Amino acid sequence: MEKVGRNLLRDAAYERLRAAIVDGTLEPGVVLRSDDIAERLGLSKAPIRDALGRLASEGLVESKPQSFTRVTPLVEKDVRDAAAVVGAMHDLALRSVTLTPEQLDRMRTAGAHFAAAVRAGDLDAALDADDALHAVPVLACGNAAAAMTIERFTPLIRRAERLLWASPHGERSVRQHDELITALSNQDDDLVIAVNRTIWGRIHQGDNRATD
Repeated sequence: MEKVGRNLLRDAAYERLRAAIVDGTLEPGVVLRSDDIAERLGLSKAPIRDALGRLASEGLVESKPQSFTRVTPLVEKDVRDAAAVVGAMHDLALRSVTLTPEQLDRMRTAGAHFAAAVRAGDLDAALDADDALHAVPVLACGNAAAAMTIERFTPLIRRAERLLWASPHGERSVRQHDELITALSNQDDDLVIAVNRTIWGRIHQGDNRATD
């Protein structure tokens, strides 16, 4: 068996830290010390430093030289800006694809999982299902730049949703998922974009009462 490469360690550190920031384990303002994190994750400091640098470029971590590295505070404008960019990338994906029946079925399955999680009050499962549903057209369109942009900025949105809102906004979101899938099935491009903009527009406009 080959040794685990340095890049794999760096990626593992990044994924663990990002997940902890997004789910609120590492709260806004928490100071991040490479030594402590390395010990907790069983890694050396080098991949931790690389991971922190990557998280800083994504707006989840901030550093002041010779002073601190910490989880960034939540800034409403940053969340709105991220939602505007992510929504535009989903627009781009949706405009450029015609989904197969199998792909539409994957969206329906994810939508059913989302609805069940909402009704059970399981925020983690709801957000995972929401990600899975919206990922279908993104992957189908084959635009790597759009997918990378969504991957980069969605964690900032998800962190805000977890920390500012108690739960997904329930049946309205379930209905909007159904509307999106129906519009895609009917190849009604104008309605597809209108529904998508409603979904992401709530966050862009600062509607802190809801998530999708």
